[in-house]
Parts: sequence; C-alpha cells; structure tokens
Amino acid sequence: MKDELKFLSQRVAKGQMDRRAFLGRAAALGATAASANTLLSSAAMAAGAQKGGTIKVGVQGGSSTDSLDPATTTNSTATQISRLWGEPLVELNADGALDGRIAEEFSASADAKTWTFKIRSGVTFSNGKSLTADDVAATIERHAGEESKSGALGLLTDISGLRVEGDKFIVDLNSANADLPYLMTDYHLMIQPNGGKDDPAAAIGTGPYVIKEHESGVRTIAEKNPNYWDAELGHAGTIEVLNINDDTARVAALQSGQVDLVNRVPPRVAALVQRMRGVTVHSVPSAGHYVFIMHADTAPFDNKDLRLALKYAINRQEMVDKILFGNGSVGNDTPINASYPLFSGDMEQREYDPDKAAFHYKASGHDGSILLRTSDNSFPGAPDASQLFQQSAAAAGIQLEVKREPNDGYWSEVWNKQPFCTSYWSGRPIQDQMFSTAYLSTADWNDTRFVNEQFDQLLVAARGELDQVKRKQMYADMSTLVNQEGGLICPMFNNFLDATSDKVAGWGPSKGFDLMNFYAPMKMWVTA
Repeated sequence: MKDELKFLSQRVAKGQMDRRAFLGRAAALGATAASANTLLSSAAMAAGAQKGGTIKVGVQGGSSTDSLDPATTTNSTATQISRLWGEPLVELNADGALDGRIAEEFSASADAKTWTFKIRSGVTFSNGKSLTADDVAATIERHAGEESKSGALGLLTDISGLRVEGDKFIVDLNSANADLPYLMTDYHLMIQPNGGKDDPAAAIGTGPYVIKEHESGVRTIAEKNPNYWDAELGHAGTIEVLNINDDTARVAALQSGQVDLVNRVPPRVAALVQRMRGVTVHSVPSAGHYVFIMHADTAPFDNKDLRLALKYAINRQEMVDKILFGNGSVGNDTPINASYPLFSGDMEQREYDPDKAAFHYKASGHDGSILLRTSDNSFPGAPDASQLFQQSAAAAGIQLEVKREPNDGYWSEVWNKQPFCTSYWSGRPIQDQMFSTAYLSTADWNDTRFVNEQFDQLLVAARGELDQVKRKQMYADMSTLVNQEGGLICPMFNNFLDATSDKVAGWGPSKGFDLMNFYAPMKMWVTA
C-alpha cells in the first residue's frame, strides 16, 4: 500500500492525477486523510512546488473599516492579509508544536519568569531595513503599552520588562509562564520596523509578500517579496485576497474560477460544494466556536438569573443539526473543548430546559423583549441560529427581538460594543491564550465584560503550575466559572470548512485557524 500511495502522490505532484482521485484511492487502501495529505505535501516538495502565477483567495469577515495595523485585526480577512506581509516571533506547526519564524531559538530560565528569543540573522523588512532585536522589543512594547488597544494586550499584561542583548530579545515576567512562546504566535504580534510606532498601518514586515494594492473590505493584491528568507513559503508570484462576505457569492466565486480558495463554506451547502467538479472541501475539527455574547456589566445582562435563563433557553443540539449540519459539536458555555491539550470533560453538559429558563427568567425580574443583534458576517448561518434561539426561548416565556445588522461594519460597530449579539471565535492553541485574550478582566477583547477575581487569580497561577494534573484542574475550574458566572452562550464548536479548486495544490494538515492557519495561499501553488 505504501509504495502505491507514494507513486500516486508523485503523479499528483506532477499534475498527472487530481487530488480528489488520490484521496479516494488512499481511503480505499485504508490510509487516513491526515497521512494522505502529508504524503501529498512531501511529494510536492520533492518534485518542487511550481513557482509563479496568481492565487486568489475569497475570505469572509472583512469590512471597509478594517485597518492594516495588526494591533486592530478583528476578522479573517484582516488576518489573512497580515499573514502575507508580516511574521510573528514563532508559529504553530502542523502538529501544534512551535517553529521559529523571526526567532530561530527560544529558551526559558529555570523558574519560567525570563524568556530569551534569539532573533534570526539576515532577515530584512520589505522596505529594505535589516531586522534587529530592537524592532522585536519595540513591537511587543507597542502592543503591551498602557495606551494599547491591541487585541493581544490581554496576553502581555504580566510582562515586567523587555530588553535587548545583541541579537537576543528578552522578556521578564512578574510570574512564571511556561506557555509564553505560544502567546507570541498571536496574529496581532507581527514584527514591524520600530514596532510599528512610526506608521502602524504601513504593512511593512518580514513576510513572503509585499502589499501593492489595498482597499479595505474589497481587495488586496500582494507580490512576492524577492528578499524573503524562507524558500519553502510563498510559491505564487502574486496573491489576491478578495473580501466576499456573502456566502452564496463566495461559493459561486470558487465554482466559477474567480477564486482558488475560500474559507467558511456554509455548512448547509458543504455536501453540494464537495460534489462540484474540480473542488475539494476540507472539514477540520477545531477550537472555533459560534457564540451569543452578553455584556455582563450592562442591564439586563448584569443579572445572573437573566444570563442563566438565556443559557437554558437555547437548544444546542438543534443548532449543531440545523446550522452546522453535523460539521461540529455541541458547546457548553465555555470557549474550551477537546481541541485543547489540557481539556477536562468532567463539567456537566448544560441542556435545553425551558422550565429552568422560565424559573431563572422570573427570578431576574425582567419584563419585555430582549434585543439580539446578528449578521451573516458574525458567523455562517447566524441569522438562522438567532431565529432558532428566538423560538426555543419563546417556549420559556422569553421574548427575543432579532435585529439583522449590515455585514459591513459589524465588527467595528456591533461586536464588543452592543450588549447582546452573535459572534465568532476561532479559538487559540492553548487555554491560557484563549482565556487571556477574551476572559481576563483587563483584556481589551473581553467581549462579555466578564470580571471575576477568582478567575483572574487562577489564570495567573496556572501559568506557573508545572504539575499538569493540577494545571488541568485549574483550567477546568476556570471553565466552570465562565459557564456559571459569565455572559458567554456557546451552543456549538464548528469544524473549519474551507474549499480549494484543482487549480492549486499543496493543501496539508495544520493547527490554528482556517485556511491552514491562514498560510494556505503561501504554502500552496498554482498547478496550471
């Protein structure tokens, strides 16, 4: 079997066999999808990935209000664009471990309070300036500053000092953190000249591409950076990112050949898209979750009984069936699922219970309708999910008023501003990063306004706890606090549903976000 699959993978690499046919044959021979994809990638690299041409990617989530400043990145389109021109210190590999990018080595002191990153030599920014450790220090300093509005601010609050010694960037912490390098993979932390302090939206970085044209919420064109340091990344000569928020239009663009890759294939049509000629759908279990968020500091959601009423008033299994069409799993009002390395499945699953919802609703003393804002731009099927929520809540005597907001501007005008809305999180590699980004009291992206002293103390303590059994229990306790006290309603975890045409090759396993952690356009290549 192994020899036959190797031969067939070489045929795919040479363009003599399409990917779908190979995967079908691999499955028939008993190979897993992951091993088959790994074999394809190895064969392609051995054959030499084709260079040049244009790869076009259709991405959902962008807005005309988006900025190229990585600190303010809030959606998939902006993340995809920042991957083209910028790089963080380290990055996740296909196994979920860390590979060096700007940093070629990193190590910790014995107490995990001091971390040293050795900065790669010979790397230049797209403006021709040589990268230095000072640029790295300035970048982290900008994101961690008192006036910072960076989405990474919550990850950096425990830093006590930053310093540079030659080619080494050193981070001193107030308390131990065994996971600090994982936090440095955050997509906001793209290393910029002088940290981006001079012009944060200049899109000057050390990435494989240089931005040539950009219209927020519409289109971005990037050309290969001729001085890029890593020969294994950036095969296409040009990458074009099209912001296509409408689900139907995005799928139609892939089918017609207007784009070669898309993210967020609507679950309701995933099976139909898979049957399209020359198209492959990739369904990958993930830490991504579709949510309803309440500001726990804003009436009427500052009442715990009202929050519990709404949590019991949602039918999670119905949403997995009717919104995800089986491409996901039931959530439990915590952002953590089995995708995380220290996940505990001991917490009791919260079920749809109209009687309990009615009990807590009566105890809250609230009367009248509750406004829920939604948009297709928050997650695929969000308006339909909101209507399902409206119907299940009605059985408990709770009146939800659903307001459909415009797609454009949703992330700047509704999310993190309005007190009750639909939203989406792609998840993070580790619990600490997810909790620090969105549930730490002081986090700028604490979109449920969750403030809990016990939670904050556990989060800090867990960072320095080297006993994995104890650490696992601490994360379980944090999930319970979010479940019981917070403003998060998490009915479902979604599979990442991406799709690619046979005009490009090189898709492989990955960890992180959709579209191969948004590296797909740089790791894939044009086949014809």
